[in-house]
Amino acid sequence: MSVAVQEPVQAFRTDRDGLALEEMVDEIEHINILKDQARKELERQMGDTSQFDAEKDKTQFRNYEEANDRVKNFYKEQHTKHTVAYNLKARNDFKCKTRAEMTIWEAMEKLNTLIDESDPDTELSQIEHLLQSAEAIRRDGKPRWMQVTGLVHDLGKLLFFFDAQGQWDVVGDTFPVGCAFDEGIIYGNKSFAENPDFNDPIYSTKYGIYTPGCGLDNIMLSWGHDEYLYHICKDQSTLPKEALAMIRFHSFYPWHSAGAYNWMMGPGDEEQLASVKAFNPFDLYSKSDEKPKVEELKPYYMELINEYFPQKVIKW
Repeated sequence: MSVAVQEPVQAFRTDRDGLALEEMVDEIEHINILKDQARKELERQMGDTSQFDAEKDKTQFRNYEEANDRVKNFYKEQHTKHTVAYNLKARNDFKCKTRAEMTIWEAMEKLNTLIDESDPDTELSQIEHLLQSAEAIRRDGKPRWMQVTGLVHDLGKLLFFFDAQGQWDVVGDTFPVGCAFDEGIIYGNKSFAENPDFNDPIYSTKYGIYTPGCGLDNIMLSWGHDEYLYHICKDQSTLPKEALAMIRFHSFYPWHSAGAYNWMMGPGDEEQLASVKAFNPFDLYSKSDEKPKVEELKPYYMELINEYFPQKVIKW
């Protein structure tokens, strides 16, 4: 008789630099803000026009092509190492391990101890940044499920302190693997020249392992904190499909901002696209808002957490 063996819960790694990770996140966000400047005011959920970012000064950020070498080197590494083989292994590892068992708020506090006051733009702790995003969504009159989505959307960065190989498989813009890398990906498809899949006879073709209209739920996006959190929330929360789309696809800029990979879209993906576009301004442009009062806001958000994460203790 076979006996299932549960992998032991892993300890957080202490050899990882949380400050360096968050500084890279800031650099990436600056670039994505720059790319977002040319877009017209986003279409809002249910056809509403949001005023949230209408008065934001979007001209203060650095030019996209003037990003420093650290960011360019980050994307070079990311584009070289995200192969089909690596992504299959990362998903298998995710399914086979429980890295920690914590409530959502405990996970926020843990992330706070690992990456604290490292954001040069706002000098906010991680909890304050998460609350800032959630409060911006709340002030704009969005539903409760979207507010809690804003609260948790960055918690996948805990992956950096478990079994991630580096920053490149935690943060950054995401893209599909298993088909040709589109020119709409940041720095273009030539940045993938050293990726083993770049010249693969199947993976280098336009459709690769997919078929047109296969649907975005059936593609394999590059593994990172968004994919990690998406799978956790899909299995352990009652968040609606719109929230899951926001979590999974908000870093998929080649699709929702550059118009790439539309051939993959199937039934329901237009709705997912609308959800992601409704969410992204609150992720990109909320950092200049006032500092939230954590203890005052905690009871309200604990109520939301308990509503949408009924299992209370989450397997990470």
